[in-house]
Amino acid sequence: MDLSTYLLASGLILVVSVLFSMLGLGGGMLYVPIFKWLGFPLKSVAIPLGLLLNGVTTLSAFLRYAREGLVDFRGGLPAAIAGLALAPVGAHMVQYVPQHILIALFAGLVTIAGLRTLVKSGGGEPTEMASNTRRAMVGGVVGGSAGFIAGLLGIGGGFIVAPMLMELGYPTKKAAATTAFIVTFSSFSGFLGHMAEGHVDLTLAGLSLVAVIAGSQLGAWLMANKAQPGWVKRMYGIVLLAIAAKLLYGLLA
Repeated sequence: MDLSTYLLASGLILVVSVLFSMLGLGGGMLYVPIFKWLGFPLKSVAIPLGLLLNGVTTLSAFLRYAREGLVDFRGGLPAAIAGLALAPVGAHMVQYVPQHILIALFAGLVTIAGLRTLVKSGGGEPTEMASNTRRAMVGGVVGGSAGFIAGLLGIGGGFIVAPMLMELGYPTKKAAATTAFIVTFSSFSGFLGHMAEGHVDLTLAGLSLVAVIAGSQLGAWLMANKAQPGWVKRMYGIVLLAIAAKLLYGLLA
């Protein structure tokens, strides 16, 4: 790949990281398709680098959210540990799953996440959170599933975690902040699993990391200080559905 392709990828990553860090997500749902559409190999570059950028985006956003007092560490820890354990398993399974199956799975999960977000976007904020015990039990199961999917598809798993937290009564901003905490673990764990398989492009990784750090800090600040939960959810849902449509079109064309 030439330098212009690397720079284009980095510019797109910057824009995406602003939006996704506002939601406590890593952005792998867009990072992976961006790398694929620019011609980078899916399994050996797009998926592992998507996980690395997921982790950096959510870590950067999580640190800012933590300073704002928005992260529920006690409720999020079981999900974080489960995701940390199962993400490398998903990363190892990539070599056994055909590329078109990976893309179809990716598109299907993105569609579900987008529709669910749009349906929930008009509702009010929760007034009461579930008990600590229920948050720990549900979080462990969902966090583990999200971690496995993160390692397999390079998408961090935040699109699964965030709706789960909202179902447990988390307000939108607290859900985004706690999702960032949880997804950081599964993303880095999944990336290390891919590293063990020898998958990384150092030039692309370096340029993309600079873009992600800048974008995620801006996005987290906007979410904490400026954003309205309803329009953030709607924007997120629309973006996800557009991604899914593009991926499915590519499979069927």
